[in-house]
Amino acid sequence: MCGFVSIIGETPATPSLMLGLQALQHRGQDAAGLATVNDGRFHLTKDLGLVTQAIPPEIAETLEGRAGIGHVRYPTAGRIATSEDAQPFLTRRPGILLAHNGNVTNVPELVEQLRAEGSFVLSTCDAEPILLLMSNALSRIRPTNHTAEDVAAAVGEVYARVRGGYSVVALLEIDGELTLVAFRDPHGIRPGVYGQRSDGAWIAASESVALDVLGTDKAADLPVGSVMFLRAGQPPRFIEITPPKPRHCVFERIYFARPDSRMEDGRVNRARWRLGRQLAREWQAKGHEIDVVVAVPDTSRPAAQAIAEELGVRHREGFIKNRYSGRTFIMPDQQTRNAALRLKLNPIREIFEGQRVLLIDDSIVRGNTMRRIATMVRDLSPASIHVGIFSPAVRHPCFYGIDMPTREELIAAQWAPDVVDKATAEYLGVDSVTFLSQEGLSAVFGDQICDACFTGDYVIPVSEAEKASIRAERRG
Repeated sequence: MCGFVSIIGETPATPSLMLGLQALQHRGQDAAGLATVNDGRFHLTKDLGLVTQAIPPEIAETLEGRAGIGHVRYPTAGRIATSEDAQPFLTRRPGILLAHNGNVTNVPELVEQLRAEGSFVLSTCDAEPILLLMSNALSRIRPTNHTAEDVAAAVGEVYARVRGGYSVVALLEIDGELTLVAFRDPHGIRPGVYGQRSDGAWIAASESVALDVLGTDKAADLPVGSVMFLRAGQPPRFIEITPPKPRHCVFERIYFARPDSRMEDGRVNRARWRLGRQLAREWQAKGHEIDVVVAVPDTSRPAAQAIAEELGVRHREGFIKNRYSGRTFIMPDQQTRNAALRLKLNPIREIFEGQRVLLIDDSIVRGNTMRRIATMVRDLSPASIHVGIFSPAVRHPCFYGIDMPTREELIAAQWAPDVVDKATAEYLGVDSVTFLSQEGLSAVFGDQICDACFTGDYVIPVSEAEKASIRAERRG
């Protein structure tokens, strides 16, 4: 999972790109990169770390140009992050700067095909095969002076050969003008938005929060099945490649995107509120009674507030989250893992002591974190502990860009759907667990979603060989 922001205008791009990247920092903390185009020359820097670490001010000041692309990376494979895998990527013939968000499932197949065409993939990042496919396709059409129709044909080849979920931005010269190109996979699994700033500059990004910080209203989501061409001060141009078949990632709405982001179905915060209301109705049907609803910060707050309102009980902040603890690394033993969780989340005793508590979270994947949270709360002597999850049970890995483990590691995959609530409660050591039903999820979002992590219904088929390759990558 990653995030990108791109801009084309008449003023220096780097300051805006740096601001936009920091608004997207939640989408990737392993590496960051930034590249600009100035008078036909590309300037590129990328490294490991957060945005301000990977792109220090003294380096950012050297990146001149009125157009550019920034990227934050969170690899969904198990290998150790390297600066070589950071984005954006650049090819010199023809000159293309490119970044993407998502996950390509058939990378080994593409690497072999590209090798047969004389192109060698040097990184383990799946953005590079997309870039080389576009480059080769354009070069076959003509060596230079490419048109929008040429680029549309190259994107059509990407659609035909690349499997997975992806949204892409690229900068190259088209019809004699520097142009920002954007497109998504034919199902629009991964998100993307664009808007025009008051000075005429166009901005395309993974989430609308990057537009917000740059004072730009969202015009629309990146088109599905079409390629878009943006030039400063000009209206956008669209060329359809294939009829759109939207199946947007539901887990973006549940967990990954910022709550203030706006996607096809509206504000993410509103979606989580609706999920909370739906879960409240399903939880209430079980006949449990509680005194207080507590969110596990931060994603679950809107849902927890909606649940408390629907049930007519108190909503309280029960945990203080340490804003400075950074990412929790894999710890060598249980005692150290518990200490790491305590560093991130510290409970407020009086919220829990003697109370019938309903803990709300967005999902349970491996179950380890929620199990330690339940233990932490149980030490505060509550009258009872209930857990509400405003998504269905995660029973299948994601192959399209959300970092989810193999099916063997998914705690809910161990049990049949009709006993998963009870079995998970026993595993966590709590009085009850209620997952949102699949019907409840559909009631909120409809059917034009990718919910393969819950149902195993993969929008784009993933072969057993591709699954094995992805599992090997995730194991490192």
